[in-house]
Order: sequence, then structure tokens, then C-alpha cells
Amino acid sequence: MDSGYDVVVVGGGVVGCFIARALSRYKLGVLLLERESDVCSGSSKANTGIVHAGYDAEPGTLKASLNVAGNRMYDQICADVDVPFQRCGTYVVALTDDDLRILDELCRRGIQNGVLDMRIISGEEMRRVEPLVNPQTRGALYAAGGGIVDPFLLTIAAAENAVTNGVHLRLETEVTDFVRQNGKITGVRTNHGQFSSRFVINAAGLRADELMAKAGLHNFRITPRKGEYYVFDREKSQVRTVLFPCPTPVSKGIMVTPTTHGNTLIGPNAVNIDDKDDVSVTPSGLEEVFAGAQRLVPALDRRDVISVFAGLRASGSTGDFLIEASREAPGLLNVAGIESPGLASAAAIAELVLDLLRKCGLELWERSDYNPIRHSPPRFNELSRQEQEALIESDARYGRVVCRCETVTEGEIVAAIHAPVPARTYDALKRRTRLGTGRCQGGFDTPRVIAILARELGVSPTAVTKKGPGSELVVREPKDA
Repeated sequence: MDSGYDVVVVGGGVVGCFIARALSRYKLGVLLLERESDVCSGSSKANTGIVHAGYDAEPGTLKASLNVAGNRMYDQICADVDVPFQRCGTYVVALTDDDLRILDELCRRGIQNGVLDMRIISGEEMRRVEPLVNPQTRGALYAAGGGIVDPFLLTIAAAENAVTNGVHLRLETEVTDFVRQNGKITGVRTNHGQFSSRFVINAAGLRADELMAKAGLHNFRITPRKGEYYVFDREKSQVRTVLFPCPTPVSKGIMVTPTTHGNTLIGPNAVNIDDKDDVSVTPSGLEEVFAGAQRLVPALDRRDVISVFAGLRASGSTGDFLIEASREAPGLLNVAGIESPGLASAAAIAELVLDLLRKCGLELWERSDYNPIRHSPPRFNELSRQEQEALIESDARYGRVVCRCETVTEGEIVAAIHAPVPARTYDALKRRTRLGTGRCQGGFDTPRVIAILARELGVSPTAVTKKGPGSELVVREPKDA
């Protein structure tokens, strides 16, 4: 048995990492567990990166209140953890008279939810804002508070800030059961041993319902909802702002948005499936996405696509977030069904979890040495020429470009490998540095990255993986040049 923690957080997605960061403000022993080889490896890694304003959710739901509360926290949080955030506003585009009526309903709903600075604009004004929008646009709902963020960098930054403030992180550690004593949950069993704790927070994303079942809770179910996406070359098909279609009962619709890195992203569709590991793309799904996006931006060109991918959303059976201290399984707090707007809500969800822990009897004494500030490592291609030269002078590895499309240097790769939350796989490096995300999609950098990972981790190149055990990138030692 481990010596024990006050709180074990299960799940290293954006919500679990923000909960861990919030807990690190206090004099507590906190353990964060993630079954994959890196944080941000589940639903958090495959979404549109939209910080929703909060007009979409039904008034009175947790989705509505936490979306609005979380959105208002974004400027300070992103400044603290040094992650780019653009409060660029979002637009719901109306192409028909029926769509215009939906805009009115969304605006009324937003007002009820407490969303500020919304208005319905004319089609002419929408076309001035976004020249690429469908010329038939009749109007749009503008929400100034919406924005975009990199979900990879945000999740990693929250995890790093938590770790530097004392949270223990264990990767490749899967919870297999709970430890119980006198009817109370007092810890978790994992593939790497047992850990005791006063409270366990279940933020396991797609598998949160499976953990609940292990605790004897069977009244909540998660359905994986697949969404497929296209990524466009940032030199092509550039839109200026976030464009939504009018929503449907199951989805905010297939949207067109810029990313914080300058690419255009389109998607997702919404297809309920059974397999919680199925992130394959499908011809029919991709066709649906492209056709839907072209309704908003007809000029989109498939020749400008550089990548496609799919992600899964954890759609809960209640239709709302489930955030509760379990009565049937004392010691367990469930944070489940966190689909959209989970990214926008993450920081507010963490604060609600703190309130629940207080009510359950956990004393939260603030630490005098807590530091909310986390500095991002230097990004070579964002520096001035003078700054680049100074960086190379301090460390020659920053003068060796490994990824040409994104101008990622060896220095950045090595820094990520040895960061507070270490990047030990190709995909982990990709999330932090953007290597392999350009036009060549890793065709140039992959052999060089394998060599750097092998050297820095002290392993054979055959042990280097794309995303953890079972995804090795080479099958035998490369021949000497």
C-alpha cells in the first residue's frame, strides 16, 4: 500500500489537470493518474479548441452555468500558465429564415445564462467580417466572449503547473478497481499497485462510467460520440473568425474556425458509436464534414487539406455534466459526461469540485508557496532574429532545425523531453512543439526525432513509440550512415 494521499484524481484530460492544479493551491497530498503515456491523450486532444461563450446550453443546467463561469476565467488563467488565448468572438451563421428564428432563440438563451455582449448582425455585416462566408448568409449571432485556445498546450500547462506545485503524476497507470474500508472508498488499485487516499475524483472521460460501475454505481452511462475533422494548410483557405452553423439537438454543428496557430479547422460531425477506442476516420464521415463546412465557406478546397483526424466526446446519459459527491460510494466524487462545453468549463468545474470536497469534510488550507505562474519554453519560430541568436548562443541545439515545416529545433525537443510533464513519445512532442503538423506531416523530422528521443531517454530506437507501448516506430536498429 502506498503511504497515502488526500486526493487521487483519475484522468489526465483538461478537466482532471485543472482539478489537480486547483488542488495544488492547498496543503494536500495529491496524485494524478493517467492510463496513457501522456496527459491530453483522450477527448481533450481532439476537439476544435473553442472557448464557447455559453449561449448554447439549456438554462439551469451545469453546462450553462459552468460554461459562462469558466469562460470568464480564461484571460487570467491563460496569462498565468502562458498559453495563447484569442478572445476573437464567435458567429452562428443563418442561411435561411428558419435559421434566423434559431438565432433569436439562442440569443434569448444566452441572456438567461448570463452571457454578455451578444447581438444579431445582418448578413451584410457578417460578410464584411468574414469575406469567405457563404454569400447567401442572412444574418448571424455574434458573441464577443467566445474565443480559441490550443487544447494541447492548455492541458499540458495546467498539468505542469500542478506538478511544479507538488502534485504527483503517474502516467501509464490505469485504475482497475477501488479500495474500500467500512463501506467507504479509501483508494484505488492500478496496474502499478495500490494507492490510498481520503477522496478519489473520477475524471476519467470516456471511461468515467466504467469506474462508476466498479464502485457499484450503474445509473449513468457514457456513449462515445465520434467527430471527424480536416486541418488545412495555414497558407491556404484562411478564415478570419469562428463560424458555426445553426445547432442541432445533438451537436453544435460542423463549423469552420481558425486555430491559434493559423490553420483552418473544419468539423466535427456527430456519430454515436460503441467502441471507446475507435478514432478512425471514415469516407462517409469526412464527406459529411466537408459538405457541411462548405455550406458556411464554399471556397474551401480539398487540395489545401494537410491532415484528417477523429475524436470521441463523452456523451452522458443525463444530457448534462454529472458532478457529484457519491452518496452510495462515500469518498468518490464523479466528474463525468464532460462533453462540449467542457473545455470552456474546465476551470469552473475544478472550483466546483473544491466546493464539494469542502462539503465532504476536506479541510483546504492554502499554501503560502503556491505559484500559479508557469512559463512556456521558448518557441524558436516565434522569436525575433535577435532573440533567436541569443538563444542559440546560450544553447547550440536551438540552432539545429529538426522540423522544417514548423521550424522546430532540437533545443525545443530536448526541453520538452525533460519538462515537468515529460514528453516521452512522438505524439507527446507533437502536442508541445507542433513538430510534424505542417505540410509534410512528419515526413522530414520523424527519423531525427526518433534519434533524439532514444538518446535523451537512454533507450534503443526500437523502444521509441508514437503514443506509448504497442506503437513502436521502428522494428530494428537503423544502419549506420
